[in-house]
Amino acid sequence: MSDMAPFKDRLDSASVVARDPRIIVTDLEAKLNTRFTIDSMKLLKTSFPEKRFVWIMGADNLLQFPQWKDWEKLFSTVPIAIFDRAPYSVQALAGKAAQVFARSRLTTQYARNLADFTPPAWTFFRMPLHPATATEIRANRKSSPS
Repeated sequence: MSDMAPFKDRLDSASVVARDPRIIVTDLEAKLNTRFTIDSMKLLKTSFPEKRFVWIMGADNLLQFPQWKDWEKLFSTVPIAIFDRAPYSVQALAGKAAQVFARSRLTTQYARNLADFTPPAWTFFRMPLHPATATEIRANRKSSPS
């Protein structure tokens, strides 16, 4: 994506919003030198068997998930938290990945313990949506004084 923010900017932004001390934002994936999420998750789980991981993504990614390398294996490798993302959520929840793993979907009452569930396990978080697109947010950041 040509309009995607540079990696360092995305990493810095993630660090700002990840306020929970249990969330560690790192550039580990770049250091692992992996290209595909499934490869990164397998390596992380092998390297840190005592840790519990949850893959976090937006509904836009759920929609395109069947195009990812070994997407079905990824569902079976790590619990997944999916966040509402306009305008993709309705279509994503009706899409192939959500349908294939419909029986593994947890209600949000179990979300707090998602990391404790054996994959496949996933949940969908509905939340107030910001009306701006990621492209608009990036454009506003560029034009705002620092």
